[in-house]
Formats: sequence, structure tokens, C-alpha cells
Amino acid sequence: METLQIKKSDFSKILETAELLISEVEQALSQDDIVKARMGDIKAGRVNGKSEQELDEYLKRRGVKIV
Repeated sequence: METLQIKKSDFSKILETAELLISEVEQALSQDDIVKARMGDIKAGRVNGKSEQELDEYLKRRGVKIV
């Protein structure tokens, strides 16, 4: 097996990129858990949910065109 030599600065860049990608993958995989927790809060009454109509009205007040 051959030995690769990588400059310390290049290795640091590679390591930073790998850490960023790992963090993004972790965040993407935990979305189901975040949604389940949010739904549990809404069902338990800890959070007041908004209807689609209420959200559309809010967006219109903010100047967002609803299509």
C-alpha cells in the first residue's frame, strides 16, 4: 500500500469539509424526529397550530403574493 502525503493546510480543508458534511447528514436524518416532536407538542396543546387560511392571511399582510 502506498503512503500519501498531504499538506497540513490541505488536510485541514478536507477535515473541515468532512465535518460540515457529517453535520448536514446528521441534521437531514433527524428531521423525522423533529417533526414527530412538533406534532406531539401540537396534539398535546403545548403549541397553538395555525390553519392554512390564517397563514395565507398573514403572508398577504406581509406582502407575499399567494398563488
